[in-house]
Amino acid sequence: MSKFFVTFSMPAATVQKWMETVDEATRKEQTENMMQEWNDWMTAHASQIVDKGLPLGKTKRVDASGVSDTKNELNWYLIVEADSHDAAAQLFVDHPHIKMIPDTYVEVMTTAGPANS
Repeated sequence: MSKFFVTFSMPAATVQKWMETVDEATRKEQTENMMQEWNDWMTAHASQIVDKGLPLGKTKRVDASGVSDTKNELNWYLIVEADSHDAAAQLFVDHPHIKMIPDTYVEVMTTAGPANS
């Protein structure tokens, strides 16, 4: 089994549009529904989840010019274990993140190291 680093991304424009076009009560209901489905997915795949991850927030970029604030589309990360890269990616085909939020996506990356050589 190999480990795979997974990121969940959500374009800022998608979030902005949702905030502008969906009333607060509906957003709350949609959020609660998605979180319930997310928790159900996590429970169903518990044996393959190595690290449940965390939500990702504000970003600082550090480069040769120094430190600056920046934005990206990253929303959450987690680490899973699977027999192959394809098998790891297949875990997310029906994930609530991509089923329920327009324009969102999940990226599944191989990791380097002794366990994945």
